[in-house]
Order: sequence, then C-alpha cells, then structure tokens
Amino acid sequence: MKRESLFYILPLPLIFLSLFIGPSETIKQVDVYYWLMFKIFGISPPDFVDLQIVETVVLEIRLPRIITAFLVGAALTTSGSSLQAMIRNPLVEPYLLGLSSGAAFGAALAMTRLNMPIQISAFVFGLFAVCLTYFLALRKGEISILSMILSGVIVSGIFTACLTIVQFLTDPFRLQGIVYWIMGNLHNASWTGVKSMAIPIVAGSLLLFLIRWRLNVISLGDIETRTVGYNPTTLKILILIPSTLIASASVAVAGIIGMVGLVVPHMIRMMIGYDNQRVIPISFAFGGSFLLLVDNFSRTVSQFEIPIGIFTTLIGGPFFIYLLKRLKHGYGD
Repeated sequence: MKRESLFYILPLPLIFLSLFIGPSETIKQVDVYYWLMFKIFGISPPDFVDLQIVETVVLEIRLPRIITAFLVGAALTTSGSSLQAMIRNPLVEPYLLGLSSGAAFGAALAMTRLNMPIQISAFVFGLFAVCLTYFLALRKGEISILSMILSGVIVSGIFTACLTIVQFLTDPFRLQGIVYWIMGNLHNASWTGVKSMAIPIVAGSLLLFLIRWRLNVISLGDIETRTVGYNPTTLKILILIPSTLIASASVAVAGIIGMVGLVVPHMIRMMIGYDNQRVIPISFAFGGSFLLLVDNFSRTVSQFEIPIGIFTTLIGGPFFIYLLKRLKHGYGD
C-alpha cells in the first residue's frame, strides 16, 4: 500500500519541477524560483527579474502544456488498461485497435471539411474504428490475439489512407500544421485545449474508475461474466464508450502519440499486479506522470523541439517486441 501511494503522490512534485523546465531563453530557472517566492511568501525578487514576463511564460505557456501532457498521458494509459482488460489481450492499445487513426481522421476532417467540433468528430470516428476492429476480429464469440492485431492493422490502414486523402485535398498552407499535429506533439498546448479535453477525459476516466471492479469480471471471459449475472455485451459497451471518449479527446488535442496505451499499463501491472481496482486509478496518475516526463525530455534535449510522439514510439517499439516474444498466451499470463 505504501508503494501504491507513491504513484498518487508522484504527479505533484513532477508538475512542480516541470514549471522550471523549458527552452525559453527569456527566463531562467532561478527567475521562476524568485517568482514563486514572491507569489507564495511575498518576498520581493532582485531587480533583474521581470515578474510579468516570468508569470506570462509560466502561466500561459508552461502550465497549460504541463496539464495537457498529464491529461493526455493519463487518458491514453487508462484507455489502454481498460481495453486490454475488456478484450483480454495484453497487446491491445488505442493505436493498435485503430482508435487513434480513426480519431485522427475525424479530427482532421473536422479541421478541414466538417462544420462540427473536433472533439465530437474524433470521438465518433474513433468509436467507429474500434467497433469495426472488434467485429472483424470476432469469431464464434471469441477473439484471438492474432485476429485482433490483424484487424487493428487493417482498420488503422484504412483510416490512415482516408487521412492521407484529407491531407491531399487540404490547402497547402494548412497541410503543414496537420502533418505536424499527426506526429503527436504538444507545442500548441493552450488553456483552450485544456478546457476542451479536461471534461471528457475526467468524466470518462471517472466512469471507468467507478466500474473498475467489473473489468476484473469481464477479463475472466464471456462465460464467466454471464455466470455472475452480467451481460458481457452490455458491459463491454459500458467500458468501450468511455475508453474511446478519453482516447479520442487526447488525439483531438495532441495528435497521435503511439505506444503509451500499450507500454505504461504493462509497466503498472509489472509493479502492482493485475487487479483492475488498483490498476485503473494508478494508470491515470502514473500515465500522466510518464508522458509529462517524456515531454520534459523532448522539449529540452535539443535546440529545436522534437514531437513527443517520436519519443514514445522509440520507447514503446522495443517494449512491444519484447511483449510479442514473451507473451505466448492470453491476458494475465
């Protein structure tokens, strides 16, 4: 229990330390320190510190990005944990199921063609992609790892092709922004983006938290679920909708950030086990902390900012290969 409490405490110091990290040449770490001392204790800073500039950089640039990174990481990890338990497949994640590609296509379509909110369009197409993957992989009421992976690859390919068509038909001046967004990045993080994603991510994660014990039931299989008095189809829909909602909300704001929904849930299970009553809340806290840590690295490792999606894929790729080699059976083995 003491180890689990560390997962919930971790975001607080990490968020605080992230306020001092940034590529800005205008202010230094010590300037942020003086600004905090002034805000908290009323201690006047030295004359060379411009409190107005520091406050603008911290509150209008760094803080919204920190919150965006945390929420996106929390959403992708919670969604990945829930989908892995629901489908009883340790290799499942939002990107592999076609959810991210579908949501990205919906978001890009809303940006360029549809007169509708990006969040709604991303959710609708993300949900459609997951449902399509699920039913393509379904064979006599059972889903194998191979069929799920193949179906996800097919659906992802279809929506990626559709996304390419949207890019091809898009105004060249807007195309660069869409391409950079698809790579998965947080450079455009703002309070507007935080407000648009906070409600669906918090609401969807809260619903998954409330039904987290049912994830243990559905992970046993459809027959066992019926034995304890639950309809597996209804239960899967109840899990699928909030999982899709929170993942699509993150895609609509940050683009496609792959592998987080696969890698981090397995990290958590390796540390605390397979009980979803513990995995789901820790997924939110640890997943957000993980992506925030990667984002801090991505925006300071070089003079120009590298999209965070590149780093998560480089981290998750070898881990995915490890899982393919190690896991020969079903969920929880």
